[in-house]
Amino acid sequence: MPDNGNAKNIKTPTITNTITTTTTTNRGTDGKTANTAIAIANGSSRPSANATTVNNGRNTKKTKTTMARKVVKTNDKKSKIFIKVPPTNQTKLEGEKVIFSCEAKAMPGNVTVRWFREGSPVREVASLETRITIRKDGSLIINPVGADDSGQYLCEVTNGIGDPQSASAYLNIEYPAKVTFTPTVQYLPFRLSGVVQCYIKSNPQLQYVTWTKDKRLLEPYQMKDIVVMANGSLLFTHVNEEHQGRYTCTPYNAEGTQGSSGTMEVLVRKPPAFTVEPESLYQRKVGDSVEMHCDAVEAEGTQKPTIKWQRQDGDQLSDTQRSRIKISGGNITIENLRREDFGYYQCVVSNEVATLMSQTQLVIEGTQPHAPYNITGKATESSITLQWMPGYSGGSEYKQDYTIWYREAGVADWQTISVTPSGSTEVTINGLASGTTYEFQVVGRNVLGDGMMSKVMTVRTVEAPPARNVKAATQPPDHVFQLMPDDAGPKPGPPRNLTVTEVSNGFLISWQAPLERAHIVKFYTIKYRTDANWKTLNRGQIRPEETQYLVKNLVGGRTYYFRVLANSEKSYESSDEVKFPVPARVKHKAITAGVVGGILFFIVAIILSVCAVKICNKRKRRKQEKEFNMVACRITDARNIAANNHHHHHQHHLTTDLILNGVFT
Repeated sequence: MPDNGNAKNIKTPTITNTITTTTTTNRGTDGKTANTAIAIANGSSRPSANATTVNNGRNTKKTKTTMARKVVKTNDKKSKIFIKVPPTNQTKLEGEKVIFSCEAKAMPGNVTVRWFREGSPVREVASLETRITIRKDGSLIINPVGADDSGQYLCEVTNGIGDPQSASAYLNIEYPAKVTFTPTVQYLPFRLSGVVQCYIKSNPQLQYVTWTKDKRLLEPYQMKDIVVMANGSLLFTHVNEEHQGRYTCTPYNAEGTQGSSGTMEVLVRKPPAFTVEPESLYQRKVGDSVEMHCDAVEAEGTQKPTIKWQRQDGDQLSDTQRSRIKISGGNITIENLRREDFGYYQCVVSNEVATLMSQTQLVIEGTQPHAPYNITGKATESSITLQWMPGYSGGSEYKQDYTIWYREAGVADWQTISVTPSGSTEVTINGLASGTTYEFQVVGRNVLGDGMMSKVMTVRTVEAPPARNVKAATQPPDHVFQLMPDDAGPKPGPPRNLTVTEVSNGFLISWQAPLERAHIVKFYTIKYRTDANWKTLNRGQIRPEETQYLVKNLVGGRTYYFRVLANSEKSYESSDEVKFPVPARVKHKAITAGVVGGILFFIVAIILSVCAVKICNKRKRRKQEKEFNMVACRITDARNIAANNHHHHHQHHLTTDLILNGVFT
């Protein structure tokens, strides 16, 4: 990891400084005023204000001035210099005169005054050379002022003893809006979008622009295909032949206008067209070469288009690439591909009518990971949680893990922490000092090695609230947790970077081995509490080579405190205490599961009850039917017997009658 270097202490004279703060009232056509302010800082502030009124014959401006003074203490106590009347911010109309004061007092009194505009001596600015005067009292006069004279003006005074003193002010030049350039011909691409430019300069800011087409007022707000842009230009969303013509533009601001542009001939022409476009994706390995093709033709009556290649967002090809690049017409070949060749490339085709672009992606496989990006940080008093987006992993078959480099801002030594679980793009770093700024970088790693570092991310921890009880505030944080005394025997250093991370099947507690005397660690123990009483989390001993432990049954909505103990034969050392609030949704999941289980149990009980009732009813019905059948059978049998008896009795009488009849016959 490269070092930013150490700062060296340099002895300097003691300086008393003052900030100059100036407020200027700008004019408006409606008579209203608008305040602008500028601060001219030469160190610590000690303001003293006065007010002046300037009448230039056209508008009245009130300027609130804070005087700038800077005194240098030297070995000669009688030697001193300061600016008594510093310059003030001013707003002028183009063509007026401006006077910047710079009156200094010094002992000895041989004062020299020099004036600068935007860091350059005013006498060396060619545009000011013939219009400036520096008076004997040190004031600067510019007469007349021009539109390009706006900027910061600084006066520097010295008497040859000690450091020069300086004060500055801002000059704001206002003028009516004006057209700076009028192209004689502008082109619009047929059936595409295009812009007709009006090149304007304005201070105060532009208010509106009027347009004419073929000497008739154009009302773009009433036309669906034309939009007026913020800079006053016309955007044609879908160009057709009716948009061709002769245009003029006239800009206006609060000061008015300096007139219309010249006539611009707007021609509608067909744009160039791609005949060959690059593929959407090129995949190559490190050391290979790639050839990307691109070509285009012009429409009739237009110029032949130029073809060039660039990186995404208009970035030019790098110097390290140029020695490996060959361009033939619209085709580009990159040899000996490297990791930095990865990215998006654009083939840009352009002529006087339009500029077209076709984009492709070049993927280089078999490399270390690219730099993570979009890093964000969320701070508490003692921890910072980082999140990031992963860079390209180096190939579809590679997975990457991450390491965090961090340090206190201004400290040379960096510390590292490995991110767990593997592939996670979030980590919380604990044990940080409150109200302290830290710097972070994230680097990915795959089987080929470490990738590129991310940009440096700066995060400041939250300030700790002031302690009400000084005695309580100075007590050690481990007054509840019992630490082992030093005379108990040799003990390892404290476990480092204890983190608690929610995973799919529970909560993963991770830490790093101690830096000091890690070889005497026999096992680890995890302690936790939700109140003042510490308890042991793990049932068995955690081996020295293990630095993770999965917990499945933390209660949602509660806050847990964790420590990891590194145990030696007779003693132990504790990590920093880590606070972890369990999300309430964990509790909600358990409640939901219980409710669902209860409902299901209730439904099953109802079903079983219904089935039991039905079975009992069926059995009862069968018993009743059986009993009924038995009774019916008995009645039937009795009836049958009675019928039979009656039948036999009838037959007996009948037989008797027959015999008697036969006898007597």
